[in-house]
Amino acid sequence: MKIGRNCAWMMLCAFIILLWSPAAVRAETLDIKAESYVLMDADSGQVLLAHNEHERMAPASMTKLMTLILAAQDLEAGKASLTDIVVTSENAWKMGGSQIYLEPGEKMSLEEMLIAIAVGSANDACVAVAEHLEGSHEAFVERMNQTAQEMGLKNTHFVNSYGLSAEGHYTSSYDMAVIARHALQYPKILEYCAIKEYDLRNGEFKLWNTNKLLWWFQGTDGFKTGWTNEAKYCLAATVKRDGLRLIAVVMASPEPRGHFSDSMVLFNYGFAKHAYKSFFEKGNVCGTVKVGKGVVDSIEVVAAADVGTICLKGEEKSLSYSQVLPDYIDAPILKGQKIGEIQIYKDQLLIKQVDLVAAQDVPQAGAVKEILKLLQGVFLIR
Repeated sequence: MKIGRNCAWMMLCAFIILLWSPAAVRAETLDIKAESYVLMDADSGQVLLAHNEHERMAPASMTKLMTLILAAQDLEAGKASLTDIVVTSENAWKMGGSQIYLEPGEKMSLEEMLIAIAVGSANDACVAVAEHLEGSHEAFVERMNQTAQEMGLKNTHFVNSYGLSAEGHYTSSYDMAVIARHALQYPKILEYCAIKEYDLRNGEFKLWNTNKLLWWFQGTDGFKTGWTNEAKYCLAATVKRDGLRLIAVVMASPEPRGHFSDSMVLFNYGFAKHAYKSFFEKGNVCGTVKVGKGVVDSIEVVAAADVGTICLKGEEKSLSYSQVLPDYIDAPILKGQKIGEIQIYKDQLLIKQVDLVAAQDVPQAGAVKEILKLLQGVFLIR
């Protein structure tokens, strides 16, 4: 009995410590009215704060972030071009909700359609783009769901590309944060989502970005707002300050502009508690490696991505890094080829790895070149 009481007491103490741990701040300590939310580190995907993050809810126009991702994928793969002319169908013309009032047969570049989606939250542009990329809106939505599965989303299903409420159309704040994290892979999405105002149709139609954090909160450069009667006020946003990029998603905030105030509370918490420790930026030269059988004797290696990590403020000194590189590598070598890696440690524990890649191509040397190098080595020895 005494052992049992001791165990129970130890478990209670551990639970109390967990409650007071900075990494386990409970929802009620922050003034957030949204029914569901997530604060995520964009670099690692670590959840810093969350409440009801896996609950399935209506996403409203935050849906459009997945629409933009699919378009960005096609642009990157060369399946589409920003200069493509998108022709408006009657199906797109019939759309309600937020729109740019496309007319049947109206033509617009794919780039302007995407800007209309990102800035003006245009439902009709979503349908037009979906039909242009996949032939039909239905086929596009099917691809949205396939992409959601590839992302590992367990609480997301789309019925349309624009976000009007429909049976079976849902996501969670956590899943939406993962979608937002994927969106960061495509610079054009951030570029378009950061546009505050845009003149469409040669200035005849003015677009104003629905994400007011672009004006109100320093470092904001994305993404999408959302509102319907069912979804209430929603926002998926990202902010970058001093190297640290955070993602916040709030869903079902009950008051007008509540999605903005809730998001600012989350971001203020995140930036007050956390910092980003940077060692190298993407593309920085991190070392050299000797080259065998090549036209040069050595090659520079560069970071394939930013080398750094999030940490609690005050814990920066606990972070360190080491390089793992071979003594030499034989040519031929291709630019971007992985040569080694940088490992980041926190208190000697490996927490992150970043590839080190070749900064240039190194062709294989011909036989004459190799003989000359060999003779040069012989004479140097003498």
